[in-house]
Amino acid sequence: MGHESRAPEPAQGESSNAGTPDTTRQNTLGEFLVAMRARLTPEDVGLRTSTTGRRRTPGLRRQEVAELAAVSIDWYIRLEQGRVGAPGTGVLDAIGEALRLNSAEREYLHLTARGETPPRPLPGSRAEVTASLRAVLDGMPLLPAYVVDHCFDVLAHNAAAAAMFGEDFGAGPAANTALLLFLEPQCRRTQLSWEQIARETVGALRANFARYPDDPRLHSVVATLRARSPEFAGWWEDHTVDERTRGVKLVLHPTAGLLTVAYDMLAAGGDTGQRIMVLTPVDAPTEQRLRALVGAAHHAASIRQRIQLPVRHGHHQPVGHQTR
Repeated sequence: MGHESRAPEPAQGESSNAGTPDTTRQNTLGEFLVAMRARLTPEDVGLRTSTTGRRRTPGLRRQEVAELAAVSIDWYIRLEQGRVGAPGTGVLDAIGEALRLNSAEREYLHLTARGETPPRPLPGSRAEVTASLRAVLDGMPLLPAYVVDHCFDVLAHNAAAAAMFGEDFGAGPAANTALLLFLEPQCRRTQLSWEQIARETVGALRANFARYPDDPRLHSVVATLRARSPEFAGWWEDHTVDERTRGVKLVLHPTAGLLTVAYDMLAAGGDTGQRIMVLTPVDAPTEQRLRALVGAAHHAASIRQRIQLPVRHGHHQPVGHQTR
């Protein structure tokens, strides 16, 4: 391969001694680029194997990425090592194209390399759910729906969500759907699509980690999951970025039985990082079971209200929460 490719002129703050990202961002960017190189073969990007020589490690070489992106090999090495400042958007797009990144991965690359993140909540704060958003939740009495933030903390939910997930949903151990998904054994048994949903959750947390790199709550959630869940720790190191907003999952509810639901993750608007998760039955049996489940929960709540009994938290087994 030729070495005639030249690195582009550095953008403002792109020199090695100006505008340098913090150590965490540098390490994250380098690890991400290495992981993205490792998943490709020369054939994937149109290179002939005969020209690449014998390979001791899988994936593309740095020189191959540099040539595909039309930058110098020395500059690309320094980029992976975190020894350049914020690259220009054009060169990042070229690298993204060379590494065959999808849209979520491209956004992640820009966020980690340039430090351009959207406004984020103040450390330790939880953005308020507006009255209009709560009205939207309550306006779907037969569809389980809830609001999560960028850490997957549950901020609000409707009665149908409580009927499906248990009366303690959004409180105590059930206050964060990512922690619940990975650390609650019952979720693995009831969530028949567990690995699919779990991998999507890791990818979404990885994307949010780039958007909110200084958020202590997000760091705490990720650190807890890496320490306590071998699956999460392994998938986190893959540097997969995934922001899937819809799909179908199967839940084996402890009382209602099999529920086949479509999930849609909707942006709540503004720059709060809030998302609305709505679960919709995809077949008539699931619709009937959900209707019966919600009706039974409403009836039980009415009885408690009449005789003024306190809610007994935790008497429902947690089911497979959709964290995305």
